[in-house]
Amino acid sequence: MKVIAVPCLSDNYAYVLVDEKAGEVSVVDPVEPSKVIPVVEGTKLKLKTILTTHHHADHSGGNQGMLKAFPGLTVYGGDGNRIPGLTNQLKDGAKFQLGSLTVQAMQTYGHTTSSICYYIQDAADKQRVVFTGDTLFVGGCGRLFEGSPQDMYTSLNEKLALLPKDTSVYAGHEYTRANLRFALSVEPDNQALREKARRCANADCTMPSTIGEELATNPFMRVDQPDLQKATGATDPVQVLAIVRRMKDNF
Repeated sequence: MKVIAVPCLSDNYAYVLVDEKAGEVSVVDPVEPSKVIPVVEGTKLKLKTILTTHHHADHSGGNQGMLKAFPGLTVYGGDGNRIPGLTNQLKDGAKFQLGSLTVQAMQTYGHTTSSICYYIQDAADKQRVVFTGDTLFVGGCGRLFEGSPQDMYTSLNEKLALLPKDTSVYAGHEYTRANLRFALSVEPDNQALREKARRCANADCTMPSTIGEELATNPFMRVDQPDLQKATGATDPVQVLAIVRRMKDNF
């Protein structure tokens, strides 16, 4: 399994997921087909699937263009009414195969009610990746447009946090440096966070992170930590997340 990040729009990422064993590729949130298609064609493999993380146009807006270029693609997602071209609507925990790869859909409310994270395992080389859209960013999380702090807490800390720590995290936007600047403002003594900020300072692409790194550095996944509780004046983890999210909105 190989993942190719394709920068799109101003700060989005689409991804091309390469399954060389099965001789096929899938694409995640191919919002700009003109940028994604040459990468797909460069693999010399057959494109069969679109994985859509949520309905927002900067993620699903390229689906119809991809379908025009590659008729008959299977399009997965979490909202049949709002995701263009959807053929397979997913429920939480649904599992399916993409060639030799095993995919588990994780319904992750908070940013939108259409949000699906895709946890993908390659048994042959023991690789694990998760495509998190606008739910989990490197060092941050999505704004709460259609969900509550409890929803986002559940998505981050009761679902994604339970994945193996070596799972590679591929998020939907390059927001990392701004996220880490904010994270340092609420947890300035976190040495792992300081090191992560140093490593990411001049990187053109900061993907992937890992679940383990996010647990060590992402304030939205550290809401049980004393420094975050001190910064917010709260102890209930969901309340801490709500306050940290408001602080980030105004940072």
